[in-house]
Amino acid sequence: MARLFMLVLLAAAQCLFLSGLVSGDAVLDLQNKGRPNLDAQLAKGDIPAAERKQYIAAMLCIMSKPSKLDQKQFPGAKSRYDDFVVVHMNQTLSIHNTGSFLSWHRYYLWSFERVLKEECGYNGTQPYWDWGRWAQDPEKSPIFDGSDTSLSGNGQKIAHRAQSFAPAGNGGGCVQTGPFKNMTVHLGPISPAVDPAPPRNPMANGYGDNPRCLRRDISNYLSSRYSRTQDIVDLITNSKDIGTFQTTMQTVNPMGGMGVHGAGHFTIAGDPGGDFYTSPNDPGFWVHHGMIDRTWSIWQTQNLTTRTVVISGSNSMMGFGKLQSLDDPIDLGVVGNKAYRIRDLVSTVDGPFCYAYE
Repeated sequence: MARLFMLVLLAAAQCLFLSGLVSGDAVLDLQNKGRPNLDAQLAKGDIPAAERKQYIAAMLCIMSKPSKLDQKQFPGAKSRYDDFVVVHMNQTLSIHNTGSFLSWHRYYLWSFERVLKEECGYNGTQPYWDWGRWAQDPEKSPIFDGSDTSLSGNGQKIAHRAQSFAPAGNGGGCVQTGPFKNMTVHLGPISPAVDPAPPRNPMANGYGDNPRCLRRDISNYLSSRYSRTQDIVDLITNSKDIGTFQTTMQTVNPMGGMGVHGAGHFTIAGDPGGDFYTSPNDPGFWVHHGMIDRTWSIWQTQNLTTRTVVISGSNSMMGFGKLQSLDDPIDLGVVGNKAYRIRDLVSTVDGPFCYAYE
């Protein structure tokens, strides 16, 4: 997990930048003088092992806490972690390739961190996966190297066929290393993209209890082509409006070409990581979407005046339905703290949020 991380002040209803409240410049000069030293320290490497272990422990904690969902309707939701998966499953077709894609996932990611803090005592930040740093060999990244401070490694290498977007990778089987090697996946599949396919869920909607191991098929095929540092830079600098930005980010073309969103998901691949509906069931989802949010934030900061309170797209990924409005609500049910309008979720320093990326 990169040393660069998201700083979130959960209790702040207002975000005050104190540098704007002081009259003298001498202190600011000293801050600016010392900042390169801090940046150099941050760039040296990854989040310290102790901090990574705290994040992992909090994730394991919510996996051990009971679900708050109706067990008759969602028998496969065994934990608070599963609650997040169900919410994503339930809203998948209205939160991808829609006007709410970015804001919905920003609120979702923030809510995940909030639950880690409020229900499991986590006092750290939400890490992100800097795709470009390990685009050539994601298996060797501290995120997926299989160590006890990682989010576990690749799946066991088994004979298997290619997925739709990439050749068969170096795994395909059950994850056998790291903190999540004994993780049990209960929900789904709905739209599996892995060989051999996981067993079918006892309920057609994927909400039944279908216990199985966490599987991955990590490779560099997509990351080395579509989520390099230059790909991220091109996405930010070549996208002049929100519609272009989010469409380019989400492009998935089996005949060639993929945006960073799909490249990240299908670099992890496997089950449930490669399932469009249940992908949050893989712990790697959260650091991937941390980088999605970071990339959006960087794009916004290139011109906050014109790039913050903007939206493009309909309320259905199929292109049907009405155009999305900034006043449309986003409700995460049992994993959110309240329903918000999209306009409340487009800024990292307004509405419920007060955070910046470093």
